[in-house]
Amino acid sequence: MWYQIKSRLFFLLKSSNQHGIHSPFVYDLITKCFYDTNYYADYHKLKTLRNELIQNQNSIEVTNQSSEPVFNFDNQKISTIAKKSGASFKKQKLLYRLTKYLNPKSILELGTSLGIGTTAMAFANGSNKITTVEGCENISGIAKQVFRKYQLNTIQVKTSSFKDFFNNLKTEKLGLVYIDGAHDKKSVIENFNYLLKFCHNDSVFIINDIYGSKKMTEAWDTLKNHKAVSVSIDNFFWGFLFFRKEQSKQHFTIRL
Repeated sequence: MWYQIKSRLFFLLKSSNQHGIHSPFVYDLITKCFYDTNYYADYHKLKTLRNELIQNQNSIEVTNQSSEPVFNFDNQKISTIAKKSGASFKKQKLLYRLTKYLNPKSILELGTSLGIGTTAMAFANGSNKITTVEGCENISGIAKQVFRKYQLNTIQVKTSSFKDFFNNLKTEKLGLVYIDGAHDKKSVIENFNYLLKFCHNDSVFIINDIYGSKKMTEAWDTLKNHKAVSVSIDNFFWGFLFFRKEQSKQHFTIRL
């Protein structure tokens, strides 16, 4: 917790907004997506489904695939899972806007959890393909119920470890990759390196929880300095990686 507080203070000192940004691509992304203040009708549905999960007092058995598990006990209330590992409403809205703005044709999410973030991408991108991977069968079962309830038929759920999923992965290029299920340095870097071959010039990778621990920040520093990455954006709770070959390498620290 102390590391996160200290990191937040440093972030606030060095972060900025759109002023002084000379890259047209990044300027437009910030002003038209990050800082988009429109209230979309889908926001109400996103908030409703999130609140339903937060109020759900049923318990399920949780199996951990990560070397840095979010939960320390096997049985967890769905409400606890929604609060601890589900996307906040602020993150839901940003995921929605980002997906709507970039309009990726194919999306991969590592770490479905209860599907709170997945639904945001699906509502914004109603006709394009979303594949989401969750290691715990009981958690993915709840997510599937959510997707059916809201008739989100473009989402394909894979209940699998990431390693097993990668072994069977045959896909076209990925427009958006959201890495949320791994919370340790080694796994995040390995997942990035494996999926890099599926990205294209306009792809974006979103790395969750980049200040969750010192090791996660080290992973973020490694990825943003990767030779394939041209633009990286740090907004504290997420890191964004772009691969635009026409753009010189730049890093931005943007507060929301």
